[in-house]
Formats: sequence, structure tokens, C-alpha cells
Amino acid sequence: MRVAFSAISRSFAKRACGFGEAVLSTRTSMISARGTLLLLIASLLNPQLSGDTRSAGGGTNAPRHHDGRTDQAPTPALRHDGVVWSAAFSPDGARIVTASWDHTARVWDARSGRPLTPPLGHDGVVWSAVFSPDGSRVVTASADKTARVWDARTGQPLTPPLQHDDVVSSAAFSPDGSRVITASWDETVRVWDARTGARLLPPLKHENIVNDAAFSPDGSRIVSASDLTALVWDARTGQRLAPPMQHEGLVNSAAFSPDGTRVVTVSWDGTARVWEAKTSRPVTPPLPHAGWVTSAVFSPDGARVVTASDDATARVWDARTGRPVTPPLRHGGGVHSARFSPDGARVVTAADDHAARVWDAATGRPLLPPLKLDGPVMSAAFSPDGQRIVTACWSGAAQVWDAATGALLTPDEAGGGP
Repeated sequence: MRVAFSAISRSFAKRACGFGEAVLSTRTSMISARGTLLLLIASLLNPQLSGDTRSAGGGTNAPRHHDGRTDQAPTPALRHDGVVWSAAFSPDGARIVTASWDHTARVWDARSGRPLTPPLGHDGVVWSAVFSPDGSRVVTASADKTARVWDARTGQPLTPPLQHDDVVSSAAFSPDGSRVITASWDETVRVWDARTGARLLPPLKHENIVNDAAFSPDGSRIVSASDLTALVWDARTGQRLAPPMQHEGLVNSAAFSPDGTRVVTVSWDGTARVWEAKTSRPVTPPLPHAGWVTSAVFSPDGARVVTASDDATARVWDARTGRPVTPPLRHGGGVHSARFSPDGARVVTAADDHAARVWDAATGRPLLPPLKLDGPVMSAAFSPDGQRIVTACWSGAAQVWDAATGALLTPDEAGGGP
């Protein structure tokens, strides 16, 4: 699961500076300057963001993880020394990878909460970390201008750093795991050999910072989000395949539908939009919110889209007609992410109101009480079997929950959670 860098920038803006939308839609020079300023201000506002950021395993305030099947003693787990931006399960659900402000990603046992590798260290904030499709590797994206590929069992680097000339905002594996795609503030997307780290194509050039990039389900194409547009590229040749998909504000992210025929984009113009991947023609009217749209993904069957917005709602839409399928899924603060369960029957949302929530994807009815945390929730995702949820929190911890009951499986003895 990717966390769009622009959504993180939006979060900084709200907490640190309160900049208006017009300022946040400026061109590259102002965006870069704003990013540097926001990072500095955020570190001053949150004491967890300062100090030694590379200690392994956390301190005495680490959250605790109980094995639900036994009465064994709890063990320290899932604690970083700064904001946790993202948390994701491995394809088999046995492990979790987290990405943090503390310059590390970490791999954990999803049942016991034990760290399984040394911290995966960068020289800057780690914005995202994801497993390869076979679960054997992890790729991380960092503000230190690199992405890195790691052995998920040992924590050892497997390639040289994948080097850009500015912040790397996202990194992901191809569906077959043979390639890595990176997006950067240096206005390029790059494709790499995941085994050797060799660059496979010339840089795919934009005219502004690139927030996000992703492969199509068959690995033959790439979609990238930058400035006011998303672009589709041939993943083997680097040639542009379609006209720009145009918004009226910064495009945060873009993703293909499960069958690869459509693309969904999200923007600070208050809309998500669904496009034909081959022609860039709109499939639906714009999917409107009353604030910035922070994320959008298709359902596993491609029939619906769920969007998350700064307007304190997530919404489920018909991906063919653009009509709302449910009432708005309401939080008490901006919603950072919304994801379907693997069977498409539920949606989990993560928001600034210190809660994640689980909803019926067909009716919009809440299925559980709110999953309460001690800070804004940056992301939430189901395990591959749909039985658990992992949340990533501004307070510096990831936590695991029972998706059927809402029971917290990693109670935070530092004060987070119920």
C-alpha cells in the first residue's frame, strides 16, 4: 500500500502552518521551499520527531502486542521514534512493514509484534515501505533522495541505493516483482531492475514534482501523478501512451483499476476522476468532495471507487456511473485514507479525529465502534485475509486490530488506544 507524498504534505500544512489551498497549489520552487519549512516546523511541534532517530526496538513506552490465542506475556512492538506514515501487511499476512519519520522502516512479526530485522535505515524521513509480491523484499522511499530494496528476512540491502536528485515520494514493485518504480521531486519517474538496481529506462520527465507512480496490473504500463495531471507511459519503452488526465489542482495520486482499463486520480481541486486508461477520456463525471481529496482506490472487482477527503468524509462511488453508492462515511476530521477489504464488503478509513473506522461498503453503515488512537491516523489497511487491520499513527506507533470485533491486539501502554 502506497502513501501519497502530497497527502503527507497536506497533513504538515494543516498542523504546522495552516497554509491555504492557493499557496499549496504553487509551482515547484514554492513547493520545495514549503516542504523544507514544514519539515522543520513539524519537528519543533512534535517532540517525538527530534533526538536520536535510529535506536532499535523502541524504549520502555513501546506498545504491547498480545497473541490472541494464548496468555503469553506481551512483547514490545510496532513503536518508532517519530510519526509512522504507513503500515502494510506482507502478502501472506505474517509480517508488517512500517515507515517512519525516524529515518527507518521496520519489519515486524504480525502476531507477536517482535521486530524481525534490524531497522532499515535511511538518511532522511522514510515516506513509504511495501513488500514485494512474493514477500521476500521490501522497497522504501525516502527524503534522502533514494529508494532502497531490502531483504525482508535479514534487513540487508539487496541493491545499491536507487538515486534521484531530490526527495523520493513513492516506490513500488512491478506485479511480477522484477522491477521497481520510483517517483521524485526531481520531476521524474524512474524504472529500475529490482535485482541489480540498474536503471532500465531513461527518466520519465514531468514539468513539476511527481507525487506518485504505479504499474498497471499486468506491468505493461505506468501511471504517474504530477502537478495538475496524470500521465500513462509504456513501462518497457518509456513512451507516453495517452494525453494528460487533467485536473484543476495538484494531483495527489493515480491508480489503475484491477483490469487495467481505467485510472482513478485524486486532486486538491476537490475531486477524484475516473478515466479510460487508453484514451484519457473521462468515464464518469468528477467525484466531488467539499475539500482536498487525499486518496482513491478501486474495489477488488473494479465496480466501485472509495475516496477519502479533507472534508471529514470518505465516499463510495459507482465506478461506471459516478453515482454515490452509500451516504458519506463521516469522521470528525480530515480522512487520510480509505481502503476496501479483500472481498470488497467493507471499507476501513483513517482520519485526523484519532480514529479508524470500519464500514459496510454496500450501505455505509458503521460495523464497529471507532478504533481509537492517541493521534491522527495516517493510514489503515486490512490484512490479506481480511481478519485484521493495521493502523499507522502520528503518535509514533502502528497497531493491529481484530477486524471483526474491533479488539486492539497491540494495546499501547504509553497511553494510546483504549
